[in-house]
Amino acid sequence: MSADRAARLRRLPAVDQVLREVGDRPETVAVPRPRLTALVRDVLDAERRRIMSEDAEPLDAAAVGERVLEQIGRQGTFSLKPVINATGVVLHTNLGRAPLSALALERIASVAEGYSNLELDLASKERGSRYAHVEELLRRLTGAEDALVVNNNAAAVLLALETLAHGKEVVVSRGELIEIGGEFRIPDIMLRSGAVLREVGTTNRTHLKDYQGAIGDNTGLLLKVHTSNYRVVGFTADVPSRELVALGHDRGLPVMEDLGSGSLIDLRDWGFPYEPTVQEVVAAGVDLVSFSGDKLLGGPQAGIVVGRRELVGRLKTNPWNRALRIDKLTLAALEATLYAYDAGRALETVPTLQLLTEPLVAVRRRAQRLVARLGPDLRRRLDAKVIEDRGQVGGGALPTVELPTAAVALGATAAVARSLDGALRRGNPPAIGRLVDDRLLLDCRTVLPAQINALAAV
Repeated sequence: MSADRAARLRRLPAVDQVLREVGDRPETVAVPRPRLTALVRDVLDAERRRIMSEDAEPLDAAAVGERVLEQIGRQGTFSLKPVINATGVVLHTNLGRAPLSALALERIASVAEGYSNLELDLASKERGSRYAHVEELLRRLTGAEDALVVNNNAAAVLLALETLAHGKEVVVSRGELIEIGGEFRIPDIMLRSGAVLREVGTTNRTHLKDYQGAIGDNTGLLLKVHTSNYRVVGFTADVPSRELVALGHDRGLPVMEDLGSGSLIDLRDWGFPYEPTVQEVVAAGVDLVSFSGDKLLGGPQAGIVVGRRELVGRLKTNPWNRALRIDKLTLAALEATLYAYDAGRALETVPTLQLLTEPLVAVRRRAQRLVARLGPDLRRRLDAKVIEDRGQVGGGALPTVELPTAAVALGATAAVARSLDGALRRGNPPAIGRLVDDRLLLDCRTVLPAQINALAAV
């Protein structure tokens, strides 16, 4: 080590000096002394490493103290926090997918505040079932005989496969062996369940005769997977649910369909392409149907299974069900979401459906309001403009749909746009936009009306 570098290291303040600098600051009042001392040592260690690697000048006690206060600020805030979604992706997986309705939030708070009748039958005072809070709603909305809810749709599929086909073959079209987010694949889930994969058909074409030829003595289930997160177009063929059901029942085999995103509303009236609803698949005679709670349904994360009473009952008694079950807060939010559908008010009260079906003119007005809130000087410096753009549904739903939207474009240069992007992510609340063609776009389709003022203030 050079004499010069050693001298710089010696000029670093002592731990006690830094403690005197920060000891009386409001930010440190609630910090225990041992923790504060450890933070000071951590910052000084980092400063020593900086001097050794960069030949940098040492910070004085006041500057080191400021670094310590920054650490306290970062560690003292919650990691999971509200974020303004200005990406234009309605069901953004990384941002928590579906925002919940006001009623769902109210019900969560009400149930979380104290105790609840989660597993208590109030009429008999006997132990009840947590699923009873949503079973009747799901039966009524889907036409199914029974229902079960676990913590996500992958868990629902895993539970069904383990229950109905452990050690047996599951026949599925090769074109439906999908991968969902995080590299979770249907074949991998099947392997973990103990079921044996039997692929039929080709990537783009599968016929009824392919299923017929694959059924044998060890077949346990016919599985259909709706490719909700991608589309195969062109020279394609698949087997409709009704035909697969007829084959399965003729051979004494249950048929399950994994709908993925799952919707209780036909969205074609709002210009969306056809997606089979849960009700349609149940009406086709499919024995078990699984779908997500936090995608097109617009509720909390959950895996919902509806279908034949005898089969759902077997899932309920599987020991795996206890490991995969949902908690009281999720049930409260799901019940409130389903209640909106049952009351015919989902389109007016479920935020996901509101964001998907909102007319472009309303989104444009929100973007114009955001620009107006910036003020003339800031508008000029940021070169703020309202532009038309295309958003996405997200969450592995309706992959071919591009949502017409309006965004606020910011940043006269790429450097300014990147700087703004970072500043917004560090804001309170953080805001997440998209960097496109050297500009930062704040897509207002996914910015909730109540968030416009907060976004402008960031």
